[in-house]
Amino acid sequence: MQKLNSTNSDDSMVSVLELKNITKKYSIDGNEIIANDDISFSLKKRESIALVGPSGCGKTTLIRLIAGLEVPTSGVIEFEGKPITGPIRQIMMVFQSFAIFPWKTVQENVELALLDKPESERSSIATKFVDLVGLGGFEASYPRELSGGMKQRVGIARAICREPDILLLDEPFSALDALTANNLRNEVLRFYLSKKNKPDILILVTHNIEEAVYMANRVVVLSKRPGKVLGDIKIDLPFPRNKNDPKFASYVDQVTSLISS
Repeated sequence: MQKLNSTNSDDSMVSVLELKNITKKYSIDGNEIIANDDISFSLKKRESIALVGPSGCGKTTLIRLIAGLEVPTSGVIEFEGKPITGPIRQIMMVFQSFAIFPWKTVQENVELALLDKPESERSSIATKFVDLVGLGGFEASYPRELSGGMKQRVGIARAICREPDILLLDEPFSALDALTANNLRNEVLRFYLSKKNKPDILILVTHNIEEAVYMANRVVVLSKRPGKVLGDIKIDLPFPRNKNDPKFASYVDQVTSLISS
């Protein structure tokens, strides 16, 4: 047991994900748009971070770059020391818009993430994670029969059934009512903090500063476009967090001040 603890401690000191001088440019109608400008930071195992900043500052662009859905104009993103040049199984993403297929059942939507697995294993794996996100009994339901929160649970199940090292969350709760959003935040945190399953790292994109402070160990604040890192604030509060704690409010104020500066 002591040896295991020592290994975990050493692993926690090694950067799993590194962004090195990331710049992303687009050409729109002949005009050059700089979404991200010279962004650098790294994450170690068991870290959770939130990316916040004004609308249009390149938060979603940055998370898409980490997911391998786009490539940087310059700079490099490395996972375990190797450049990310496209989507990899160790990094999965939950989208704001649910991104589930309306003609497939809950079970079938989750199994889409498992097409590289033997067909004989897909059903049992999908069922395990459907149960894990609280949708047991709805395996045969179609999206039209689900609430918004249930649809997002399908997206979460589809992402975590791959047992990724890194889970990317792009405004996953913004389309939900306040109570459902709060319940899902807590469930994602419970799943992550239990350490029984991967992911080892959470990266959350959000406009909600309270949500960022509630869910993350660090909050990376981006400037207005072109997005640059204004600050990387460590949130030194234990989980579960109390929003009525004066320290919580102080962190919210600190992040808000940076964005407003």
